[in-house]
Amino acid sequence: MSYARPLLGLSTAALLAVTLTGAAPAQAADPGYTITVDTTAPGPEINDRMYGVFFEDINYAADGGLYAELVRNRSFEFLPADNGSFTGLTAWTPTGTGGTATTVNDAARLNERNRTYLKLDLAGGGYGVTNSGYNTGVPLQRGARYDFSVWARTSARKGTTLTVGLTGTRSSTLRIRGDKWRKYTATITAGQTTDAGRLTVVADGAGTVRLDEVSLFPRDTYKHRANGLRRDLAEKIAALHPGFVRFPGGCLVNTGSMYGYDEASGFPRARSYQWKDTVGPVETRATNANFWGYNQSYGLGYHEYFQFAEDIGAMPLPVVPALVTGCGQNRATVDEALLQRHIQDTLDLIEYANGPVTSTWGRLRAQSGHPKPFGLTHVAVGNEENLPEEYWANFVKFRAAIEARYPGFTVVSNSGPDDQGSTFENLWAKNRAAGVKMVDEHYYNSPAWFLQNNKRYDAYDRSGPKVFLGEYASQDAKLFNSLSEAAYMTGLERNADVVRMASYAPLLANIDNVQWRPDLIWFDNDESWGSTSYQMQKLFMTNVGDRVVPSTATGNVVQPKPITGAVGLSTWRTAATYDDVRVTRPDGTVVHADDFNDGNADGWTPVTQRGAWSVTNGAYTQTDTAAEDTMVKAATVTDTEYDYSVKATKTAGDEGFLVAFGIQETGQFYWWNLGGWNNTQGAVEKGITSAKEQLLTKPNSVETGRTYDLRVSVRGTHVDLYLDGQLWGSFDDDKVTEPFAQVVTRDDARRELIVKVVNAQDTPAVTRVDLGRAKVASTGTQTVITGDPGEQNTRTAEPIQPVTSRVTGLGPTFTKTFPANSVTFLRLKVRSG
Repeated sequence: MSYARPLLGLSTAALLAVTLTGAAPAQAADPGYTITVDTTAPGPEINDRMYGVFFEDINYAADGGLYAELVRNRSFEFLPADNGSFTGLTAWTPTGTGGTATTVNDAARLNERNRTYLKLDLAGGGYGVTNSGYNTGVPLQRGARYDFSVWARTSARKGTTLTVGLTGTRSSTLRIRGDKWRKYTATITAGQTTDAGRLTVVADGAGTVRLDEVSLFPRDTYKHRANGLRRDLAEKIAALHPGFVRFPGGCLVNTGSMYGYDEASGFPRARSYQWKDTVGPVETRATNANFWGYNQSYGLGYHEYFQFAEDIGAMPLPVVPALVTGCGQNRATVDEALLQRHIQDTLDLIEYANGPVTSTWGRLRAQSGHPKPFGLTHVAVGNEENLPEEYWANFVKFRAAIEARYPGFTVVSNSGPDDQGSTFENLWAKNRAAGVKMVDEHYYNSPAWFLQNNKRYDAYDRSGPKVFLGEYASQDAKLFNSLSEAAYMTGLERNADVVRMASYAPLLANIDNVQWRPDLIWFDNDESWGSTSYQMQKLFMTNVGDRVVPSTATGNVVQPKPITGAVGLSTWRTAATYDDVRVTRPDGTVVHADDFNDGNADGWTPVTQRGAWSVTNGAYTQTDTAAEDTMVKAATVTDTEYDYSVKATKTAGDEGFLVAFGIQETGQFYWWNLGGWNNTQGAVEKGITSAKEQLLTKPNSVETGRTYDLRVSVRGTHVDLYLDGQLWGSFDDDKVTEPFAQVVTRDDARRELIVKVVNAQDTPAVTRVDLGRAKVASTGTQTVITGDPGEQNTRTAEPIQPVTSRVTGLGPTFTKTFPANSVTFLRLKVRSG
């Protein structure tokens, strides 16, 4: 049961007043919590790379984001294969008179990888194209310099003048000579500040001019690197001091990975991210269709990822495709030759990163400006695969080949897309049995889940594989979400001998192109801001410590409540019919019954206002196969023990049906999802407002036209699920919620104890802290993040920020009030011992 938070009890001013003192307020003299620290006992060592970042090109995070290129569709490779609305001239508009502009793929192309180019047929006047950039336009800063480049050729015997213009800026000219491809460059100083600028390229005269790879970069990239990164975004990432960078994805990596080139067009379409497409000169890199529905230029490629990781002092951790899809898809390659090619590609990747300049791939690294090896030590194979047997068969082949060539290298496996379930258990068993060094876990859950699972890793095998928590987040972007993550992170640190690395995900989101939320850093064309979770992650990542100091805490917890509330019906991209709805007590007493024979659905009300519900032929039907989450509800049940039964028939669509129960006015509910994930998976999900977490998962599909007899048996917090009279699954939602969490670590270099306390509730926590025999100074430093739990940081305001101050009244034992809805980091100087 989720933690039901009472109304906020203190004003912001009062919270800040409490924050800045070491003493408890007079009205709360008796501590409700205690923290006992054993400074004499050894605790786990914390990995130097404990916290890092995970970059995936989702939410337009690369092109139009971290990658500083300002021209959209610079190489005219946008095609309907990427997105149905795309053409070769997407983001370009013809301008001028006396000519035509077309995109062409013929023998005159720039190279075999960069196939489509712009052909301008001139008729004596000035004619060309204008680029609209990303989102609102090309961002410009008055007085700043921009590097323009273009590959061009002309049929005009005496050459062609190319005029390059930026909004509010004096034009520059280039003279194109000869009918062979050459690169031309210019430096332009912007004449005005705008986030809606335009780039115009116009050719004068007659004949045919061909253009490709039209590029505009701000000179002021991160560390002033050519083909570089947007400075403000890179600096925000660097400010986290991440221990590692996981790249280039996620779902981006393992989807479509069994495909190669389209032989008809020559384009490398509909295939996964493959690193060899992304290195070398940018004009020779193949663009690709992005899993998230847009085009990737691959200007931000593997070399740039390695360089960025080095620039910010982080360990690179690339993820390569295992040739088994995940992320809602279920396919595996049966092409052994293709599998072996990908294994060789991975070996070549390690050579690119670490090989000598005399090696094939080490030479290319050196030619790209980095003769020194990058020092790669880890590589992950696959991401969230839903087919555990197929994934494992491929993983062991990757692992064997890598370890044979590079002994001591860490090959990271994974446990599927969820924090539990049959795939999770299956893969963990295989990883343990095979002695895999590290397993990647992923999960996105509600704040309640994070507050209920602080002890998740307490019971993990200390001698088994280590955990890399590669993706996690609480499913919203408010301070309360960040507090729940912070509480959970104290458990990660307490188990630092098992959880060796962790990264919040995703990292970046373009405010105008959001495909997933929450996200750590948000941006538009010329601004960026950190979410509340960014501020929380930064606090943890810059105050890790070297070793855990054992500690325990006592205080109030929130006990689970029985599952009560309305019952409901729903569909997801499916048409379905429901009949014979009954809610009964264990003694057979009927609480609610509906056979719909009277032709109406009295008592049923919409929850989501979606779908097309009606009573047809004595049954309740939903007929819209495109609608998602079409929930309706009835019969609020106050009993703590009851049975809910219904007959369900899928009539059309992609998935199955959803039977909901325990629906509360607060937005909390449970539903039994049959035929979910494109009719491949069954699950029980717990919803809390916009977030859902999975309590139970197993493979499952639903047959169209077949009637299923479903029964949900609720006994307090225990639920049994029956499918056609057979027990399908069971779960207990009986975990205790712990809104108060803490961990203590030691910073050896600074000789300090770091006491980290999270109070994720609307009442202050008066706490007695006992440091045992530690001799600490009476004054220390504290950093506090606090505020309204429903607050979030936005483009217009970032109210949630850390506040650092001196604190007094410290010693071996002291009492301190930790504000409501806060995280506090106390740094205490150890005098001796």
